[in-house]
Amino acid sequence: MDIGAAVCCCFTAALGMVLFAVYKLGLLYQIFHKVERESPRHGGESVAEVLRAHGIRFIFTLVGGHISPVLVACEKLGIRVVDTRHEATAVFAADAVARLSGTVGVAAVTAGPGLTNTITAVKNAQMAESPVLLIGGAAATLLQGRGALQDIDQMSLFKPLCKFCTSVRRVREIVPTVRKALAIAQSGTPGPVFVEFPIDTLYPYHLVEKEVSPKNIPKGIMGKITAWYLKNHLTNLFAGAWEPRELSPLPVLIPQASDQEVQRCVELVSRAKKPVILLGSQATLPPAPVHDIRKALESLGIPCFLGGMSRGMLGRDSPLHIRQNRGDALKEADLVLLAGTVCDFRLGYGKVLSRRSQIIAVNRDRTQLLKNSDLFWKPTVAIQGDVGSFLLRLSKGLTGHRCPEEWPQSLKDKDRTKETANRAKASERTERHLNPLSVLYNVDKLMAEDSIIVTDGGDFVGTAAYIMRPRGPLSWLDPGAFGTLGVGGGFALGAKLCRPDAEVWIVYGDGSLGYSVAEFDTFTRHKTPVIALVGNDACWSQISREQVPILGSSVACVLAFTDYHIVAEGYGGKGHLIGREDEVQLGDIVKEAQRECRDGKSVLLNVLIGKSNFRDGSISV
Repeated sequence: MDIGAAVCCCFTAALGMVLFAVYKLGLLYQIFHKVERESPRHGGESVAEVLRAHGIRFIFTLVGGHISPVLVACEKLGIRVVDTRHEATAVFAADAVARLSGTVGVAAVTAGPGLTNTITAVKNAQMAESPVLLIGGAAATLLQGRGALQDIDQMSLFKPLCKFCTSVRRVREIVPTVRKALAIAQSGTPGPVFVEFPIDTLYPYHLVEKEVSPKNIPKGIMGKITAWYLKNHLTNLFAGAWEPRELSPLPVLIPQASDQEVQRCVELVSRAKKPVILLGSQATLPPAPVHDIRKALESLGIPCFLGGMSRGMLGRDSPLHIRQNRGDALKEADLVLLAGTVCDFRLGYGKVLSRRSQIIAVNRDRTQLLKNSDLFWKPTVAIQGDVGSFLLRLSKGLTGHRCPEEWPQSLKDKDRTKETANRAKASERTERHLNPLSVLYNVDKLMAEDSIIVTDGGDFVGTAAYIMRPRGPLSWLDPGAFGTLGVGGGFALGAKLCRPDAEVWIVYGDGSLGYSVAEFDTFTRHKTPVIALVGNDACWSQISREQVPILGSSVACVLAFTDYHIVAEGYGGKGHLIGREDEVQLGDIVKEAQRECRDGKSVLLNVLIGKSNFRDGSISV
């Protein structure tokens, strides 16, 4: 290489470095976009403006100084700020709002431990495919990595859990970043997103200037360079901060089945004599209205097994809703439609599907769509697309066609036989306390028609899933595939805010109650009365059922018959202790609890239950 070429290469490299430095320091941007040094505005206002433009009605939080500007601005713009007693509850409540409202649920927590406390709830939202925006505080941009209070690498924690993670570095980035995050949360397979806000991007210029302005800068050239760098950093932080920006929602991208795929499924279903639909939570996602999906399913006339958020899709007593003997039905079926249902542990990894059946699988997520298809099952048609929209198009393509009536009728007859056997078990007397099946049957009978059922627990909740009948679409909330304990308080809070006139029930095990009983304080302060039904058997029974016979010890499984009703009263609610001596009055106590709830009090029914003779908390397999 000659000297001229070498000089040219060096010059090009140097120029590139200079241009990169100019870009990183924002020098060129600052020429055209000025800093409004006298403006009292702050970054929290920009966050609130975007949320309001997207129809966000609630933001859940546990307050911290890092995020105070966001909360204050939301309150001023009419977004209801709901503070909880644990950060996980804030995310669970946002998750519930997302599921029930069709919008993005929003939670804001402070830096460091505030964010780490949300990790389980964020993972639960990811696995439940709930669009949640988590707003997190952080140390100032200049202090990150320098030992500031609560300064950790938060991005590394949330990247595996969220569809989108980013840290805002300049105030002017807030609006486009939050708009992008909200769109990503809802696009494709919905899920959580995380936006980190360093504290200096949220507070006003004059306050940040006091913190950034150099104090006791050393003399000499290094002192001058340091002073210039700090001043430039502050200028770049606020340059163009308050210029008008578009706030409206970005397009949400949802995969759809092709016309050819739908037509092939129409042909397969039209020829089937014994079809079955396994409906999963994805069927409740926007844009297809759940009541239209219900009409489509009723038009098809195909027997349905409902799981997750789809419980209640067909109402309380639909002849098409089959609740028992799923394994036997799948063995007989000549066609199975997996409508958002995944072949994971809940379907025996696909082993419960007959190799003689034609299988149509529909799911927004390709990985979930084909889960374990290389091992135990193989789809006849696999469609990456929105489940609800697919069902509407399938129903339209099958107009005039209906599943042979003798097939759903035969399954329903078997269903009733199993239900009769289960009800017989409810009449059996337990060795001590109340029969949990009897309790659940009686409570279910008295629940209001607008009830929303939130489930949080293992053994007692597993039984409730077979006995309790959600009254309609979007009236059942459970954690989903992650099986998380502790969702009860947050889910109920979000549900009551979305539907303030509904009767919201939390079905708790006594073990899971411990995670969120403190949220009775939140229910009281925010006037969101709910009713908690606690199955108190003084044990982690779902674990004990396996541990004791296999390993011969109940170590760590034993709890106490704690006075949880008194705890609820300490938090401003009402409590009732229900034992065997109250069995005859159980219905009257439930009705009293319903009256107290209508009067604005949250109620906890502490029901002492005995050990029943069914396995793993279920009365049917």
